[in-house]
Amino acid sequence: MVTAIKLVLKEGTTFDVYFLDGSVKRFDILSLSDKFPQLLALKDRKLFLKGHLMGWSAIVWNDELDVNVEDPYYDGVDVTNEYDDIANVIVGFKIKQERLDLNLSQEDLALKIGIDQSDLSKIEKGNANPSIKMIYRIASGLNKKVLIDIQ
Repeated sequence: MVTAIKLVLKEGTTFDVYFLDGSVKRFDILSLSDKFPQLLALKDRKLFLKGHLMGWSAIVWNDELDVNVEDPYYDGVDVTNEYDDIANVIVGFKIKQERLDLNLSQEDLALKIGIDQSDLSKIEKGNANPSIKMIYRIASGLNKKVLIDIQ
């Protein structure tokens, strides 16, 4: 199963997608327009900028325009080396996923571990670089273990 965790809209009709496996793929949505002519509507920059991840398996612009993340995963260009925040995005995604599985709000977890909710939000979005100590603290608040694997 391919799991998308972050979408970055780029110039024209191109976007980058972060995947849970640690890869980032660049994809031009118009490459699918021969098969799906309705995607030509995304030449409208205003419409294109409305793109967002729907769950972890689709990129959606409106009710008529969407694409499965498998298309950019398998047919996109690997641009992983252009990004240095991949680990932070993956850690944040995993924390959020575990928190939601426990039906905890950000505020509840933040209070439980003694940090500001806004700091937890930044971590979950991949916009912060939490220390290993902080990751262990968060994991403890989620009743989880931290496993670090270097391959």
